[in-house]
Amino acid sequence: MKLRDRNSIALGALIRYPLRTLMMLTATAMGVAAVVVLTSLGEAARGFVAAEFQALGTHLVIVIPGKSETSGGGLGMMIGQTPRDLTIEDARALLRSPAVENIAPLMVGSASVTYNGLERESPILGSTPELLDIRQWTMALGRFLPNVTSERGAAVCVIGEIVRQELFREEPPIGKWIRVGDRRCRVTGVLGSAGRSVMVDVGKIVVIPVVSAQSLFNSPSLFRILIRAKSRESMVAAQNDVKRIIRERHQGEEDVTVITQDAVIATFDGIFTVLTFALGGIAAISLVVAGVLIMNVMLIAVSQRTREIGLLKALGARQRQITALFLTEAIFLAAMGAVVGVLLGYLASSGLGLVYPDLVFRPPLWAVASAVLTALACGVIFGISPARRAARLDPIKALAGK
Repeated sequence: MKLRDRNSIALGALIRYPLRTLMMLTATAMGVAAVVVLTSLGEAARGFVAAEFQALGTHLVIVIPGKSETSGGGLGMMIGQTPRDLTIEDARALLRSPAVENIAPLMVGSASVTYNGLERESPILGSTPELLDIRQWTMALGRFLPNVTSERGAAVCVIGEIVRQELFREEPPIGKWIRVGDRRCRVTGVLGSAGRSVMVDVGKIVVIPVVSAQSLFNSPSLFRILIRAKSRESMVAAQNDVKRIIRERHQGEEDVTVITQDAVIATFDGIFTVLTFALGGIAAISLVVAGVLIMNVMLIAVSQRTREIGLLKALGARQRQITALFLTEAIFLAAMGAVVGVLLGYLASSGLGLVYPDLVFRPPLWAVASAVLTALACGVIFGISPARRAARLDPIKALAGK
């Protein structure tokens, strides 16, 4: 039996039994599609988190009050504990480091924002003009906190685009006075940056001078200090200098957590890579289920095709050729199911991209290749038993249909 003949017989058998073929194709395709879709979900989540932290700025070093005891990167370093206040004076002292280009002290709170009878609750950020450059925000209108320093505040504020729309409608906001909490401030600018940045919607925030925020929230402690290092290579030096300077100011105690943007991204990238592998592994279980279905259906097929097998043996087909014939059928089924599954997976990922346009649903190539290879392996492994059973049939009994 030549290879061409074997392939022709195998394909003919698949065409003659369309319902059986459809069942096995569907099982394999659904398994492969599940791997493709779930791994694309994991990659989308990883890409989203990485983009969130990239959006913070470049060469970023973050100082958090409280010493995190966790080793390496993780959520603990993002939260920290607060045994001692981190003050504006601490922030200014960090400029002594030759690796530090700029700093922006940051306070965060929430307050009502009102204008002309309209009111909304907004996140309030207290900072300095350097925040605009460090965070790489843009201005749609006006200026960002003019005539403000870390030592001196002013009755000015910058609002996000959503705040502008809700409070001012079509009225020009620049120069107008609004009330933030119990304080009045003049709008000097509207942020042009849009979207979410580390779970904060830029369009909904109001930025005021850090000194004004301390007075508004009645607290001297900073939420964070954002530092822009002079270069990517100087980020580690900036991190070490920050720890040294804070120790000197805090009586020899290193009671802050200093993290770099790259370290946070690498940490979350590792977490979501593991998550993607886990999702792919869970979905691959369905391919094993599909393989079991292929084996059971092909065992039934052997019993239905005993006369055909008997005829082939009577014509001189050897056992290994019969085995190869049924294995070829299983491989064809697995290959076609894998192709259909990949197409369905990419189609579903594209659909998710339309529903969630902020996320990039792109399955990794390793996951697609692994799903296809696993499907083929399942076809071979679970097709061996039916193929051997067919090969062991007695030709005389098989011709009699027994």
